[in-house]
Amino acid sequence: MSKEFFAGARPGQSATFGKATFDLPILYYRDDFFALFFTASFEKIKAAMPSPNLHPVRAGRDRAMLGVGAYNYIDTTIGPYGEIGVVIPVVYGRKPLPFLPALLEARWPNFGLLVMHLPVTRIEARDAGRGQWGYTKFMADMHFTITPEYNEVKMDEEGQHILTMRVMKRGVIFRDTKPLVTYSVKDRNLIKTTVAQRGTCKKCMMTSGSFLTLGHHPVADSIRAMEISSSPMQSRYYMERSGILPAGEVIETNVNPLEGYYGKDRSAQHTTSFLSYGG
Repeated sequence: MSKEFFAGARPGQSATFGKATFDLPILYYRDDFFALFFTASFEKIKAAMPSPNLHPVRAGRDRAMLGVGAYNYIDTTIGPYGEIGVVIPVVYGRKPLPFLPALLEARWPNFGLLVMHLPVTRIEARDAGRGQWGYTKFMADMHFTITPEYNEVKMDEEGQHILTMRVMKRGVIFRDTKPLVTYSVKDRNLIKTTVAQRGTCKKCMMTSGSFLTLGHHPVADSIRAMEISSSPMQSRYYMERSGILPAGEVIETNVNPLEGYYGKDRSAQHTTSFLSYGG
């Protein structure tokens, strides 16, 4: 990753929330990132929007998109940790045309991802995320498995299975320099955060071998309640990726709360295994 990407990011501005003291922006030098996108009930997704100005991206006449992405953060300015995002692709402001935002993503005006759940394995990441951005973070245990053929993560809360996701390492390779835009709610303020990123990605519409298995847990039940499709419509795998997470900006006030699942105040496990195929 060229040092020009991080130019001007330091010195940063110090912030403290709970057990987390950190500099903004947070710098992500290296991670393993992989994701699956599904369809879900448009009406149920729409009902979850904290603002009527957030429009779910359609994936069919009565279907919207829902994504699950896993980050195995290896080198960051707040330390290594695991994170899994359950997100809804949305457009803020004017109601978008069908399908086009899904193709153009950040190239479409005000496209972004509404963060529904964002469990992490590091207390500092939880406190920073909830305190600065209102991200719906809670503590969960994550075990990542990295093989030449796929990436997989299993997430639990003290032995209670939440989900397992596998993403096959296949698809069309492209260089991704589009920003990652998130929407979150803090103190009933809608926060837009634009994360600069650089990475090399494989995107695939043929998703055989990739899967998401939901356990029996409040977070898993909330995903299941969206009537998520049994098979993913798209997979993504980044061969390398870096990012810069700045402070967000308030774009709307007095929206509905979006606090998510809190879980327990505890330490969590974060482990990674590197295996041969089928090992």
